[in-house]
Amino acid sequence: MDLDALKQRIAQGLGGKLGNAAVAVNELTVECAGADIIDVLRFLRDDTGCAFTILIDVCGVDWPNRERRFDVVYHLLSITRNQRLRVKVQTDEETPVPSVVGVFPAANWFEREAFDMYGIQFSDHPDLRRLLTDYGFSGYPLRKDFPLTGYVEVRYDEELKRVVYQPVELVQEFRDFDFMSPWEGARYVLPGDEKAGPQKDAK
Repeated sequence: MDLDALKQRIAQGLGGKLGNAAVAVNELTVECAGADIIDVLRFLRDDTGCAFTILIDVCGVDWPNRERRFDVVYHLLSITRNQRLRVKVQTDEETPVPSVVGVFPAANWFEREAFDMYGIQFSDHPDLRRLLTDYGFSGYPLRKDFPLTGYVEVRYDEELKRVVYQPVELVQEFRDFDFMSPWEGARYVLPGDEKAGPQKDAK
């Protein structure tokens, strides 16, 4: 079954529960509302014309300027048909997406990771807590508005003989990055090079 035929079969099977569906870069991506994600994934898994029986990944995407800033993206695989499928759901910081652990048990840790890294909420998850960061971690590291330095730093205190947390202290101001190629050279005088004269071309 080619991707256009697969898209038509999914549209017929899901009806109004299917949002936008498009084929790009030889992959099919479908969208649905968060409230319908369980029904959509169950159909894609159980329908003999689809047979997407393996959940490869659940991940988040952050669009901070969008009203519903997060995409929750489900990657599915059909072994019998050798096809892949992407399902997208949009949500915001406060609206939970139903957990799909009941449909794909492998979603357990994937959803925990999305919660830990983005703060995406999943309702009815059996154990929604941080997975990769520490218990007292503040913020969500993969959000695009999260500072590169974080909010706290962790170090081992030799006097206290234990790990301590303290606010991040930068020893210098942030530099202004010009994103120029290091081989081109800066078009301005770098700090410390004030005494250097203009470079002459070697002959």
